[in-house]
This record gives sequence, C-alpha cells and structure tokens, in this order.
Amino acid sequence: MAGRDIDLSDQPGRRWKNLLLLAFGQKKMFRNPLVAVLHFFVYAGFIIINLEILEIIIDGLAGTHRIFVPVLGSLYPVLIGCFEILAVLVLVSCAIFLVRRNVLKLKRFISRDLDGWPRSDANYILITEIVLMALFLTMNTADGVLQSRGAAHYPVTGSFWVSGLFQPLFESMSDSTLVGIERTAWWLHILGIFAFLNYLPWSKHLHIILAFPNAYFARLEPKGKMENMPAIQQEVLYAMQPELAPTDAPAEVPKFGAKDVQDLSWKNLLDAYSCTECGRCSAACPATQTGKALSPASL
Repeated sequence: MAGRDIDLSDQPGRRWKNLLLLAFGQKKMFRNPLVAVLHFFVYAGFIIINLEILEIIIDGLAGTHRIFVPVLGSLYPVLIGCFEILAVLVLVSCAIFLVRRNVLKLKRFISRDLDGWPRSDANYILITEIVLMALFLTMNTADGVLQSRGAAHYPVTGSFWVSGLFQPLFESMSDSTLVGIERTAWWLHILGIFAFLNYLPWSKHLHIILAFPNAYFARLEPKGKMENMPAIQQEVLYAMQPELAPTDAPAEVPKFGAKDVQDLSWKNLLDAYSCTECGRCSAACPATQTGKALSPASL
C-alpha cells in the first residue's frame, strides 16, 4: 500500500498462464534441471505432505488417532506410503541443498551479498525441513510396530512403504518406549509446523505464498522495454537541436529512479517480499562483477 499505484490488470489470459507455469509449474527453475527437480521435490512435499497435517490437527482436537483410517480404508496406507516417499525425497533434497550452500560453496552462495541473515535463514529452513521429515518417518515407524502388537489406540492400517523398512530397529523396544517415541515425534512434528508458519512472514520463505500473486502480476512487456523512452529521446533531440525545444517550461519535471519507498510501485514492493534471496541477481549484474560495491541483492 506504500508503493505507487500501477494497473496490471490487462491480459488476464497471459497472467493466468504465468501463474500456472511459473508458480505451480516451476518453469524458471528448470533452466537448471538438477536443481529444478530437487526443488520440485521440496515444493511438492511441502504442499502434499501437509495434507497429512490436517489429520494430525483433527486427531489432536478430537482425541482420536488416525481418524481417516475408517474413511479411506485400504487407500490410507497407500496415501501415507506416498507421503513417506515424498518425505524421503524432501529430506535428501534439503541435505543436497545444504551441501551446495555450505560445503561446495557455490560462488553466488558465498558472496558478501548473502552474509548474515540471508545465509542463516536458508540454512535454518533446510535443517527444519530435514528434522520435520525425520520426525514424520520416526512417528510412523513406532506407530507401525505398535499396530503389529495390537496396542490400544493404534488402529491397524497396513504396512507403510518406507517406515515399514525400519520397524525391525524398533522391535526390541517396549510398548511404553514406543508410545513415548511416537507421541514425542507427533508433538514435535505438529509444533514444528506451527512454529514454521509463525516464522514464515519473517523469512525469505514468504515467497511460498507470494510467488503466486507475483507470477500473476509479472511484467508482460519485452525485457528491457523502457516506458519513458519517448521522453528520453525527446530530451536528447532538444540537447542536439535546442531550437526545437519548447519555450514554455514543462508543468512537471519528470522524475527518474527512486529516492524513497513511496517512489517504488506496489509491484516493486511485492517483488521484494517475493525474493528468494538466491543471489542470482548479483551473479548476473555486470556492475557487481567488476568488484564495485553495487549489489542488487543488498538493495
């Protein structure tokens, strides 16, 4: 609301297409196929696995356990099995991203533009994702063993695809220990999700939400097109041929650039809040590449 008002309501068909391709389809990410696939796993995992959070919340409020088992029947272990495969893919992808940032130290990740909060923020989120996925799999593993023993409060769902492979590691534990592990993982998982939702508005991961309106309101003109080019051409013409310049002074001197936040458009501000702090803007900036203290990322 602090930014200048601009109208970006034209060509709704192209805008919906951008929303589908850029936000939902991750089109820009696929310029680097390997990173795109890993990011898609994390993106899909975040969206799909969180459907399971609905059951956890209902169970917590109603005092039930796996309330969707009687509703979904034989489909339930299939869904949980798919969630578990996604959880493994998310866990592996986040681990690879941590290595890329902190061990391989790709040039744009170690630039001074990402010093401090941007670098720490990314690591916090990746570590949190790994912990949440590990808790999810641990919870299911302990739950599966308790089901096989006919423990009260643990309805039989059938074997889960990933956690079922780890059940032999838990077989020697007592029922009380397994219940303690399952309940601890259950609580930490749901508390971690709620903590993440509170952290989201302060983090670069706000782009999870804002990427969708940002893609819809993306610039549709050709890249590099300048809105004020006619005025600039006219100024150059007057400088070369002063006799053509009007004698009366213009009513308003055109303003270039931005002195304060109010000089930016609301779309500029939306872009800033949608930023993923990946460092690609500085990596592509000719001025930054010369070593000068000019940084799009810092801006």
